[in-house]
Amino acid sequence: MENNRTYKERVIKPFNGIAALILIILLLIASIMMFIFGAVRIALESFSLGIILMISGILLMTASSISFAGLRIVKPNEALVLSLFGKYHGTIYDAGFFFVNPFSTAIYPHSRNEEAKPASIETIKGNVQVSLPKISKKVSTKLTTLANGAQKVNDKLGNPVEVSAIVVWKVVNATKAVINVDNYTEFISNQTDSTIRNVARLYPYDLMSDDDPNDEADETTLRGSAIKVAQQMKEELATRVEDAGIEIVEVRLNQIAYATEIAAAMLQKQQAVAIIAARKKIVEGAVSMVEMALDKLKEDGVVDLDEERKAQMVSNLLVVLCGNKEANPVLNTGSIY
Repeated sequence: MENNRTYKERVIKPFNGIAALILIILLLIASIMMFIFGAVRIALESFSLGIILMISGILLMTASSISFAGLRIVKPNEALVLSLFGKYHGTIYDAGFFFVNPFSTAIYPHSRNEEAKPASIETIKGNVQVSLPKISKKVSTKLTTLANGAQKVNDKLGNPVEVSAIVVWKVVNATKAVINVDNYTEFISNQTDSTIRNVARLYPYDLMSDDDPNDEADETTLRGSAIKVAQQMKEELATRVEDAGIEIVEVRLNQIAYATEIAAAMLQKQQAVAIIAARKKIVEGAVSMVEMALDKLKEDGVVDLDEERKAQMVSNLLVVLCGNKEANPVLNTGSIY
């Protein structure tokens, strides 16, 4: 039994369509002339020659008419995959007007959903028109963008996140695209969904350590390492669609966010982490300023403070420097003791 994955692509260099069209028209004219000449010979009582000419004219006319089915037009960045009596015949990649075997038929992608879907019915001025879905018999080899919708997946820590990606791809082997898979556009869409789920669950959305974020600076996250994650998605997706003759040019993450049910809680957490980090910087700066003030007072001999007064001064300065609001000091005009 022949495996559908073992087909070796055969690129066809077909005959020029213009020359073939001219030849077919000439043969058609010749068949008509033969038929007429045969009828004339029969009228002149030359039955045997007349019948032979008429039968030959009919056969030539039939062959010429059938030959019109072999004329095919292929546009730029398109490919035409042909089969002959149920077997793979070859693939045309060149753009132009060609003549191929008139009994060959185009192999094109189809979808069971499209076949099962009823035709849409439109009413225009009382007349009912049935519009059938148009199915192209050629395979496009142009760059195509797949905007994948947002998917809700669980990251490495189990948090639900919404991830979507944009995939730039093209068909590089039209034979595989129409023979190995049922519909290559649906195939790459489904494989993209699966790839996003498989890769997204390997990494956390963001760093969850609040103590020292620098300790985990090298950890890959969905939010902080989007380029690295997208590259991994590209490599995995390229492996999945190789049998369909598809090349993945680029994968970009389009949306990365927490799911709505936990977005508010995670926002509060991020705000808390930011506030703690800001307070830490403020306290470090305030302590440095207090230390500098004490050293400056001692160095210049402005005032000699005992330990109790130093502690009180440090406390007052820290309150002023670290407070959320402006301090309202109480001035002491008497002795500090």
